[in-house]
Amino acid sequence: MLDVSLLNENQKDAVLSDARYIRVIAGAGSGKTRVLTMRIVHLIEDCGMYASRILAITFTNKAANEMKERIRRMLGDETYSPWVSTIHSLCVRILREDIEVMGYPKNYTIMDADDQKAVLKEAYKQFGMDTTSWPYGSMIDYISNNKAADISVEKAYELAGNYSADRSRAKVYEYYVNRQKNLTALDFDDLILWTVRMFRRFPHVLEKWQGRFRCVLVDEFQDIDALQYELIRQLAGSDSMLYVVGDPDQTIYTWRGADVNIIMNFTRDYPDAETIILNENYRSTSMILNGANSVIANNRNRMKKDLYTNRSGDAKITHFSCASDEYEAAWVASKISELHRKGKRYLDMAVLYRSNYLSRTLEKAMLNERIPYIIYGGIRFYERREVKDALCYLRMIASADDLALQRVINTPKRGIGNKTVETIADRAREEGISMYEVLLDNDLFSGRTKTTLDRFTALVERWRDIAAKREMEYWRLFETIIEESGYRKMLEDAGEQDRLENVRELIGDLKEYCEEDPEGGLDEYLQTVALYGDREETDDSDYLQLMTVHAAKGLEFDTVFVTDMNDGIFPNERAMSEGSRGVEEERRLAYVAFTRARNKLYLCEAGGYSYILQRSRTVSRFISEIDPACIEHTGTGTMQKKQESRLSSVLFDTSSAPFADKLSKTAVPQLKKGEMVTHSKFGEGVVIKCVNGIAEIAFPYPHGVKKIASGHPSLKHKN
Repeated sequence: MLDVSLLNENQKDAVLSDARYIRVIAGAGSGKTRVLTMRIVHLIEDCGMYASRILAITFTNKAANEMKERIRRMLGDETYSPWVSTIHSLCVRILREDIEVMGYPKNYTIMDADDQKAVLKEAYKQFGMDTTSWPYGSMIDYISNNKAADISVEKAYELAGNYSADRSRAKVYEYYVNRQKNLTALDFDDLILWTVRMFRRFPHVLEKWQGRFRCVLVDEFQDIDALQYELIRQLAGSDSMLYVVGDPDQTIYTWRGADVNIIMNFTRDYPDAETIILNENYRSTSMILNGANSVIANNRNRMKKDLYTNRSGDAKITHFSCASDEYEAAWVASKISELHRKGKRYLDMAVLYRSNYLSRTLEKAMLNERIPYIIYGGIRFYERREVKDALCYLRMIASADDLALQRVINTPKRGIGNKTVETIADRAREEGISMYEVLLDNDLFSGRTKTTLDRFTALVERWRDIAAKREMEYWRLFETIIEESGYRKMLEDAGEQDRLENVRELIGDLKEYCEEDPEGGLDEYLQTVALYGDREETDDSDYLQLMTVHAAKGLEFDTVFVTDMNDGIFPNERAMSEGSRGVEEERRLAYVAFTRARNKLYLCEAGGYSYILQRSRTVSRFISEIDPACIEHTGTGTMQKKQESRLSSVLFDTSSAPFADKLSKTAVPQLKKGEMVTHSKFGEGVVIKCVNGIAEIAFPYPHGVKKIASGHPSLKHKN
């Protein structure tokens, strides 16, 4: 008999219920994996069900392996082997047995990501397309979306109409599908699609598989899409038990097909279904949980559940507000460093943000504070392809070095092939000059190639002339370069919104540099960026994890910092433009972010102007939705009901200890002419003057005189 003495009453009901159809609404941290595992053990030990007739579907291999191991430990006998797998692995097993009815051999090929790219490479070569204008990831998403929506090649052409970019995508889609047929290959999307189609067309095959299982259990049910749900219903049939577990409040993948209404409307498809709510949270303190509950309660399209916890804790959610994103990142880094000195491991802390581009200022702050970190599931900001491309355009203005030229001369595509580039490189080596100097005296080529190269050098020369005469600020020139080079249009045409945001963030980075040091040059900026970008991944066993909220799903940490809590960022601009539906998705995302924290949650945001938003930042609406009893406000000021923009001259409220204590030691009155200071990047310097909180400080060559806010955390008195 299964021991359920350690379960709460709702968990016991979820494990022991004898209903045929069961929907378990499992709140964050409510022990759903334990319940799901014990349910399987109960069916085997107490109900006498053969393990081989139980199917449990998970959505990651990690979750499947964890569940298998738990079942093995609880049963103590490896001969019991229920089917526990991801939905894709399940489809592979089904198709291996019966795909021949679809005209494919049993030894069909499964295409991985590299195989998909290889086929796209063939198509691009045939159609004269390139990865700069048509990134593989974007094209694979297009093909995947068509398949998920059951859009045929013919329909894709019809939808493309006369729009050339869409017709180009449709051509690649057609090539891809035909190549798959020639190879008798299926990609990951096909695995589910073909299984569903096979069951639709061949009832005898469906009956065979329905007869295999007496119970179908599904984890993370809130994340399934319509096609996956059809497959689950096909397998369960009318005779098997169906047991689904999920949380509508954690549906955060609608952008890739997940439909919250599937779990919400489960009882319409199964009117006799029993609904059991797991509402005791074992992860977070009451302050964190009640704060998260008060936010998610504002969603209308949800199933109400009063999530509670018996984990008491006096630490309220801390909302920290400051004047700019640089100060925000510096404060987060300083707080993490302080907590680490007090004995907390970096691994017990995490910094979450809404979008990848937001990692830039955070990475700089962590490097300045010498905190080892990794980007969980992502790439560091200055290592991203589009950031390197854009910086190479700037290098064309500053130095026009060969490496920069080779990277941008055909990005975006200008019809300049590898042979042309090799010819230029050969002449440069012969004459001992740069490749760009060869182009300036272009006597190597004629016809269209010469015209194209002359246009390119004319653009670069015009940009260099503007920079030399300082006719516009460098960051304005950078905007112009990204526009006139065609790089922005290339990203827009390819639907690369994330990459476009990274480029905008880089322009914002240069803008901050120009404001901090109006006399600084492009050379110095590029050298500074190179220092930030030239960092190896940490091999430290204790490191901080930076990640998007989506990447944090399923994880938990003792202490969590959620940054950039500003309207337009979190919730993001696109979601806000969609109205209540979009904002509700963002609110679910915020709920997921907040409930990653066990003992302490920091919500941070900054005022000032945002280059990405093209306006002043305002506080996220989600902060105002938190129960006032669960949150403390600190920093530049308390919440503004009308969310007015903050004055950039205000730095930190001294009540925001201990970071403010650190700043107060370098407050404005204490920086006097002639005083010696130390900067984390520029080294020792002497204060020339300090007016209105802005100090002019002379540093050794090559840095020179810098204008820096006197309270900036990078400054310290020289002892």
